[in-house]
Amino acid sequence: MSTQEIKLEQIKWYIDSSVSFLTRKGIDSPQLVVEYLVCRLLRCKRLELPLYYTKQATERFCEVLKRGVMRAATGEPIQYILGEWEFRELTLKCDKRALIPRPETEDLVQLLLDDEQLRRVQSPVILDYGTGTGCIALSIAKEMPNARVIAIDVSEDALSLARENAAALGLESRVVFVNVSTVDLADLLEPNTINAIISNPPYIPSETCDGLDQKVKDFEPRLALDGGPDGMDITRGIIEEAAMLLTGGGSIYLELSAEDNQPELLRPYMESLSFEEIRVLPDMFKANRFLTGRLPVGL
Repeated sequence: MSTQEIKLEQIKWYIDSSVSFLTRKGIDSPQLVVEYLVCRLLRCKRLELPLYYTKQATERFCEVLKRGVMRAATGEPIQYILGEWEFRELTLKCDKRALIPRPETEDLVQLLLDDEQLRRVQSPVILDYGTGTGCIALSIAKEMPNARVIAIDVSEDALSLARENAAALGLESRVVFVNVSTVDLADLLEPNTINAIISNPPYIPSETCDGLDQKVKDFEPRLALDGGPDGMDITRGIIEEAAMLLTGGGSIYLELSAEDNQPELLRPYMESLSFEEIRVLPDMFKANRFLTGRLPVGL
């Protein structure tokens, strides 16, 4: 259908046509995808969208929406098409340099923020291991103003995105970003100096990565997904380093694969490194996704 013909139609017609097109292409949640795209163009909230249904689409609206719909038809995630995504109290720039922030990770941040023992520390030092977009580190910096946050990653692409987000949010002075592919973490941090470590590490088994959904496999960076043969190689390394870096009473918060039962599988490993108060906790979907623990005081 030509642009001229589309101009004569109401916005609701174009929404329905776009949803039908993405449905035929086998795209998940096509209605949601189209509504996000249309709301971005109209600068409105999704709840306000029905107010625009009977308005006539402009040529500019049709052209831009068509480009977005065609990108979505390839399986590209809506977060990358929009170029930003909401995470807790933040709006973050989001692109292929880093993993898309997930709602489950918002719960991981809340677990740390609810740590009463950590809250009693006057100026806690918190390490975000594998920062990606910076969603965890920047949320902590915003919601725990007394914290000193260190965000590390092995991807300079991800770190550049995280720094851009920090600058856009006015939080660049609150978070130190470090590329640990060029700096040894042992040279950067002294033992027993970190009050909390938090991480959503790569946890998908290597063989499983090739069979992931297209919008994950083809668009999100594999470096942020692949956790080694059993998906837990990187996490074991984080737990080992946490045992050295955390102060007595320091805590660790991990988001892992509930499907592969990783929190339960890693519980004995944490016990072997003297962690106490080890908990396996559910996410918003009641799946056991989180693993937390604390080093004893005086260790």
